[in-house]
Amino acid sequence: MAEAALSGVTHPILENDYASEWMGIEVLAVSDGHATIRMTLRQEMLNGFGMAHGGMIFAFADSAFALACNPVNPTPGEINNITVAAGVDINFLKPAYRGQVITAVADRRSSSGRSGLYDIQIFAADGGAQPDSPPSSGTPGELIAEFRGRSRTIPKK
Repeated sequence: MAEAALSGVTHPILENDYASEWMGIEVLAVSDGHATIRMTLRQEMLNGFGMAHGGMIFAFADSAFALACNPVNPTPGEINNITVAAGVDINFLKPAYRGQVITAVADRRSSSGRSGLYDIQIFAADGGAQPDSPPSSGTPGELIAEFRGRSRTIPKK
């Protein structure tokens, strides 16, 4: 999936991330403890009510979480470890619909030892909007969900 990056932004975990590839996720920014991604909601991502399936929003936020948790350029001490979800909570605030561009912004709030805490906000903009040109509010659309993830670093198998 190395090609599924935008403007040369890549991350080693994307190489074999077939779920993120299927969703059409584009990486806008990634750095230590931060990631910003986006995708367009397609028909097969909708539930029976014609709105984005909650599982799609969750999976999208989870991809941003993974990118923020794992280093882009692991040091020799980090190369044999991965950081995974220990637990998450999500709050769905508003629906999103086919053709809307959703953006997830993930930020680390705390890190201690092998544990971390991350907040991911998910925004939706109309299909014609450009998420990388946010409205005057400084956000890429309307806030539709809040995801909080607790991470744990473990040995890679």
